[in-house]
Amino acid sequence: MTTAVRPARPPMSGWLSFAGMLILLLGVFNVVEGVFALFNDKYVSYAAGQFYLFDRTGWGWLHIILGVLQIAVGSGVMSGKTWARGVGVGLAALTALIQMLYLPLFPWWSLINIALCVLVIYALIVPPRGAIGA
Repeated sequence: MTTAVRPARPPMSGWLSFAGMLILLLGVFNVVEGVFALFNDKYVSYAAGQFYLFDRTGWGWLHIILGVLQIAVGSGVMSGKTWARGVGVGLAALTALIQMLYLPLFPWWSLINIALCVLVIYALIVPPRGAIGA
């Protein structure tokens, strides 16, 4: 009787776990923000007469779609998928850029969101402990 030896899978980095949870959290925030934009008449997508690409409904759907993608990518990062790291960096950068448009409207919320996106990008880029060249 022989047993097959499986190659040892390296343990998941603490940074990757943190990034996965943070992307999931940002995704939930974006979905809530999108639903809020869709169903709240007082939500604005412009400041002082400046128009930002979409109306309230467009921004709402954009946030919902972005949030659902972030939740999917966060699940991929948590399960150790390598594709999710690259997509996560791109989605975090896109989210940070979108939040920069909200700086005149919601400055504190935008700054917190941008800071979390930068933290996600760092956590996804940093090499895991024990990696070659780390």
